[in-house]
Amino acid sequence: MAAPIAFYFDFISPFGYIGAHLIEPVAEKHGRSLDWRPMLLGVSVMNVMGLKPLPDTPLKGPYISHDAQRFARLVGLELKRPAEQMHPLPPARAFSWLKDRDDELAVRFAKEVMRRYWGEARDMADPKELQHLTQDLGIDGGELMSAIESADVKEKLKQRVDASLSAGVFGTPTFVVDGEMFWGADRVWMVERWLETGGW
Repeated sequence: MAAPIAFYFDFISPFGYIGAHLIEPVAEKHGRSLDWRPMLLGVSVMNVMGLKPLPDTPLKGPYISHDAQRFARLVGLELKRPAEQMHPLPPARAFSWLKDRDDELAVRFAKEVMRRYWGEARDMADPKELQHLTQDLGIDGGELMSAIESADVKEKLKQRVDASLSAGVFGTPTFVVDGEMFWGADRVWMVERWLETGGW
């Protein structure tokens, strides 16, 4: 069986949301599974690279915001800019906890967090929103909320984020196909070409 496509994502990226939407049919078409892996832009961009968050970057910030909306329309996604950026740690910890228990359920959770945050502008770090989501997915909300505050789950997410940095991941979405890294939702076509041709 062909190796999975590693998909690194952060819930706070609109391009990660778009990339998740685009990569799935490509992976399915070529008989590849997707291995969803969390990363944190706050760590890679601000702590490691020492850069400002893109929304706060002069000139580039306004363009990125406009481009995300334009890109979403192009691929048929509704993108609503939340009033305030969501804190990514609660849903990222929840995803990490679920991934160790039921990978398929973790992916369903991640997709719903993205859809509700970017499609409906709901703060998915809010405990009430997370509780609603767990009910909809049949997850024990009390267990999940306790888990994301535990030292073990916090440490496991840290390990996964550290692993993303060790792999050279700095942005989202990042796709790794047979050891080859592609960054950006606008590189999905390139991922597909790589899968079609076996590389170049």
